[in-house]
Amino acid sequence: MLPTEGFACFPRQTWEKVLSKINKAVVFMDDRCMESLHWTGGASLLFDAGARNIKLLSSFESGGENAPKAVFVVSTVLKGRTADIIKDIISLSSFQYCVVFTSVPHSVHLLANNVTADLEGNPVFEQFEEKLCEWMGDMNYTAEVMHAPVVFAPLSQHLHLLPAFSDLFPLLDVDLETINKKKPEKRRFGSLMDVDMHSVPPELQIQIKCLASALNSLFEFINTREESFSVGPMSRLIAGELASHPQAKNRRKAAPNKASIVFVDRTLDLTGAVGHHGDNLAEKILSVLPQLPGHVTDVQVDMLELTHLKHTADTQSILAPGCLAQNQSATTRLLWETMLVAKQKEAVMEVRRQLVEEASKENLPIKMSLGRVTAEQLCSYVQLFRDSWAALESHSGVLQLGLAAAQTLRHPTLSRWDACLAFERLLLQALGDSDLAEVLKQLLPLIKSGESETGSDSSELSMDDLLVLLVYVYSLAQEVCPSGAEEDERVEKMEKELIGALTLRLTQETKLSPLLQDITGVSSPNDLTMERAHSALENVFEMLRGISHARDHLKQFSSVYTPSDGVHQATYRPFLKQVLEEIFHPDKRECADIEHMSGGLTDLLKTGFSMFMKVNRPHPSDHPLLFLLLVGGVTPSELRLIREVVSNHKTNTQVLVMATRLLKPSDVPHLLFNTDRLKPDIGV
Repeated sequence: MLPTEGFACFPRQTWEKVLSKINKAVVFMDDRCMESLHWTGGASLLFDAGARNIKLLSSFESGGENAPKAVFVVSTVLKGRTADIIKDIISLSSFQYCVVFTSVPHSVHLLANNVTADLEGNPVFEQFEEKLCEWMGDMNYTAEVMHAPVVFAPLSQHLHLLPAFSDLFPLLDVDLETINKKKPEKRRFGSLMDVDMHSVPPELQIQIKCLASALNSLFEFINTREESFSVGPMSRLIAGELASHPQAKNRRKAAPNKASIVFVDRTLDLTGAVGHHGDNLAEKILSVLPQLPGHVTDVQVDMLELTHLKHTADTQSILAPGCLAQNQSATTRLLWETMLVAKQKEAVMEVRRQLVEEASKENLPIKMSLGRVTAEQLCSYVQLFRDSWAALESHSGVLQLGLAAAQTLRHPTLSRWDACLAFERLLLQALGDSDLAEVLKQLLPLIKSGESETGSDSSELSMDDLLVLLVYVYSLAQEVCPSGAEEDERVEKMEKELIGALTLRLTQETKLSPLLQDITGVSSPNDLTMERAHSALENVFEMLRGISHARDHLKQFSSVYTPSDGVHQATYRPFLKQVLEEIFHPDKRECADIEHMSGGLTDLLKTGFSMFMKVNRPHPSDHPLLFLLLVGGVTPSELRLIREVVSNHKTNTQVLVMATRLLKPSDVPHLLFNTDRLKPDIGV
């Protein structure tokens, strides 16, 4: 099997161990594992293997009276909160046989239990098996605990997401301050690039080790020896962990295939993550349609249009929603991939073409129309299928993707997307012509325009949109705007004015979005005091100042901005494009910003000798396969950009992408302002 084929089928392979144990069992699963399963084949995978029922891992669930067997699938450490929930479920049930799968390997469980010695066997798992028997009420009952790396979600043949790490995000300057507080003054770190694994909290160490272990499992499956490279401080920690992974040494000696893996920190380019310049259908679908509960990367598609029911409050919850994870046929997989990477115009035309083709197969009375594709046109094609149950069943994947496209194109908030894009273009030009204080001043009217009549116009920018625009400005500010004592003073004064205006706007909101609830810590506007809003926004600006310095340590990739030259306007230069163009440069130049992480003595000796004599250091383009792992997420438009760069360079190297999540602009404020980056949730 070729490594590329192995990459495509590895997520399914990770579930084989689970599938072998679930016959006649009630399966309990946490959200992260559910999402991985959702994109790997869905619930039918478990039901086909004999599962009786699938339930969410929750203290309010149980197996029922006639269910003697349970299988638990979790992405967390088997202690604390996770152990308590499993205990609660067992206590409410009458199980005699329990199997627990965790995506956290046993070696990491030892770390979580503060065991430094390398013990034989799996003592932590064995101990948990005893607890399971205890909770079932009979030590003679059967309990099994094992590791299965069910952390991959295959969105396409060339893209895998890692839902278990969706909140893993590169550290910022505020996190460095927190780390330094616990160290004696002389041993404090000067920058995030100096931070090592032992200096970060155990929760983050556990997440990084789990990610390295999952990647090692992938390379083991595709029989590949990898060279690790990193761009950014968090990537450096993960790449270093993978390079020194204890189980990888034997694999690397014997593996016949070779590949490079380049880890890139998302914080080095937040302009691309929050920008609305993507011109991508999938990005807009993910932004405007309601999220599928418990999922990070899927939405609810309203299926009512496949019936003759009218849209009323009573019919709203009759039908289960559709979704984007359609992997039943090659047709739907190809259509989804087009929606994911093509430009919006191409994608909607492909949706129309596919609907017409499927309708023709069923001899449905379709009226062909050329020209611009509209939401109404797509809906009319979809509705042709509603009177034929057989046609609905055969083409349900294409119909769900068609409805997702139609519902997005006619969504009332889509006009805000264009409004944000217009403001971003204005701010991009303004950044080159003025200082930061002046640019921030231009945001004041936008904030104040919403104070008097919040939510009156669908194209008016919401509080969430304003936070996205602030991230856009600050991610470019440091390299574009002049700095100095006088300038810093003006910026500080302007920031205070902005915080004041945003505080007033925030306290006048009639409904708080999930992001605003998270930032302020309150769920109702009635509970939001002026002081609380002001304090929350001060914290937001502290984070914003941190992202403006994210590229300070870089030598070659320190800018994502091309200023206006009088003839051409100022433009945004995607960071990822710069990195890939450097990797595929015909001269294979050495780049100080792409750091090779050596895994053994031989590599260290090579690095050492290269100081005195010419030694060829490993280069990311040395091998026929290159993995890109975006720590903090990748946007659909970046997937297209990766394809374009690889195609333009006519390289023989195949590029496969992995990312912690598929990003939409509104995800970034959540990851910046509402994620405990140093202490991710490990279920304890």
